[in-house]
Amino acid sequence: MTNLIAIVLGLILIAALVLDTMFYGTEHLVFLGKKMLELIEWVAFWR
Repeated sequence: MTNLIAIVLGLILIAALVLDTMFYGTEHLVFLGKKMLELIEWVAFWR
């Protein structure tokens, strides 16, 4: 992955989070954060 691709993907992710916060509030971010931690733990188990 080149630096340009990483920067573009990062900007897209940040833009999606900002739009989600503007339209729906921060409750979804807490839910998504918890689910992301569960996914990381699950992937670490299978590693």
